[in-house]
Amino acid sequence: MKLHLLDIAIILGYLITMIVIGWALRKRARESNESYLLGGKSLPWYMLGLSDASDMFDISGTMWMVALCFVYGMKSIWIPWLWPVFNQVFMMMFLSKWLRRSNANTGAEWLATRFGRVGKGIKSSHAIVVAFALLSCFGFLAYGFVGLGKFIEIFVPWSEVQPYVPFTIPPEYVPHFYGIVFTLFAMFYSILGGMHSIVLGDVIKYVIMTVACISIAIIAMLHLHKANAPLAVPEGWNSPFFNWHLNLDWSKIVPDASKKIEEDGFGVFGFFFMMMLFKGVFASLAGPAPNYDMQKVLSTRSPREASKMTGFVSIILLPIRYAMVIGLTVLALLYYNQLDVKTATGTDFERILPAAINSFLPVGIMGLVLTGLLGAFMGTFSGTLNAAQAYIVNDIYLKYVNPNASTKKVIRLNYLVGIVVVAIGVVLGFFAKDVNSVLQWIVGALYGGYIAANVLKWYWWRFNASGFFWGMMCGIAAALVFPFVFTGLALYYWPLLFVISLAGAIVGTYMAPPAEEATLKSFYKTVKPWGFWKPVHALVVAENPGFQPNRRFKLDMFNVVLGIIAQCCLTILPMYVVLWLQLPLLITVVILVIIILILKRTWWNKLED
Repeated sequence: MKLHLLDIAIILGYLITMIVIGWALRKRARESNESYLLGGKSLPWYMLGLSDASDMFDISGTMWMVALCFVYGMKSIWIPWLWPVFNQVFMMMFLSKWLRRSNANTGAEWLATRFGRVGKGIKSSHAIVVAFALLSCFGFLAYGFVGLGKFIEIFVPWSEVQPYVPFTIPPEYVPHFYGIVFTLFAMFYSILGGMHSIVLGDVIKYVIMTVACISIAIIAMLHLHKANAPLAVPEGWNSPFFNWHLNLDWSKIVPDASKKIEEDGFGVFGFFFMMMLFKGVFASLAGPAPNYDMQKVLSTRSPREASKMTGFVSIILLPIRYAMVIGLTVLALLYYNQLDVKTATGTDFERILPAAINSFLPVGIMGLVLTGLLGAFMGTFSGTLNAAQAYIVNDIYLKYVNPNASTKKVIRLNYLVGIVVVAIGVVLGFFAKDVNSVLQWIVGALYGGYIAANVLKWYWWRFNASGFFWGMMCGIAAALVFPFVFTGLALYYWPLLFVISLAGAIVGTYMAPPAEEATLKSFYKTVKPWGFWKPVHALVVAENPGFQPNRRFKLDMFNVVLGIIAQCCLTILPMYVVLWLQLPLLITVVILVIIILILKRTWWNKLED
């Protein structure tokens, strides 16, 4: 299907709207550096929540989820625990308010509230978190640039555009050309309007995506009802429950699906699940990485609103996103033989999403879906760009170069830094082989070394800046080397990576004295973490006998368990609706209602600043 005039008008209307938003909000963004980077910490929590959810709704991730849903069915809801998706629950219950209480502007600035501003390892810890943040930002910008270009190429063939441009482009660089064009739109509104325009743009995009996702779900239900026949899937496909082995036999239906399960390494699903859970819990306890997600938390008005914002993300993201995922999956299963998803090496299941959109969506709806997915990339791109600007301006320029710079000079520098960062991201995109190679480098090498040091910083009083630096260094170095030493899924050698990083963190900690007593007391009184803080607690109580420590560990963990179950229910709910599995749907709704009533008493009513 080619794009019709209505579809093109919807896409152009969205792009023009983004430019207008950036231009209209430029004066408000220029009021101060905090207004530019964090929206003046005045934006409502629900707007920030919509923006954060919108940034997580990217094209490549959705293509991956549709491919997983086709092959693994209901069991695919567990595989995103690789990230892990339930880190939002940990943040919702306690980590977001702990982070927001610091009142910092970036993750690097937060380190000063935990480790102080002077002492052994302070500069090194600051440098490594800034380097980590910038490398991950550049990686995600390249990831977005490459993925966006390849996605657009599917729907806008270069042969249709070539007659209207006065130059020629080699076929291998067509995705890069498209990437540059749409990157310029994202750069314009995010650099001019800062966090204000990013959030408003994300909210508009979320509304578009909601309409598009619900439309896809309805279209899939109509086709499924019209077919009036069960889907051609293996036994167990429509159940989220699993045994030690996956036992999904596609051999007589789509043999390439069995091949994919083997290649993914998910056949022994019980062991895979245990490893995901093990890694996921530690990754969640570490808190958010220094990217757009952390910046949204730091942009909230208060710790109480930070908790609300992160809780809101799962509620508004998962049901809408999975309505699209299951809708496109159903259409692909019904008309598999009509889809062009074959390659020279077999079936490319990640082509199901664009193939289904091209084949089954009517005029107008197709324009909305493409606009929403295009906006998803632009939103992620602009949020990442904002985070990179924050680290360069706040944590390098204002800290080391010109601490007394005027607001006018800082805003101009933000503009310049934004342009330079985008240029670097585009250049890196030209060197990247594909989206997956960039993503694997980010998740494997960078985030592999992040977890151990960032767990200890919250819960162990003795942990210091030296331990943070050596924990991060050992973890990242090991993660860069391990892919050349081990074969197979990175998840399976993650425990060894974690142990090496943990050892580096502990040894590094005892190579230097603890953080200054005043810094530890200030952090403990302000953030109020639970964990191993007994010596610091004694010092605080000696000064203030009325001080009440945080005794919510058991309640927080209880709420986390309930929150993860509720998150799973929100994920699978639209899948049961589209497939119209009535009894499982009813059970899911009942469980969700019970959990909501409990969390109203154990979490919502106990929210605090």
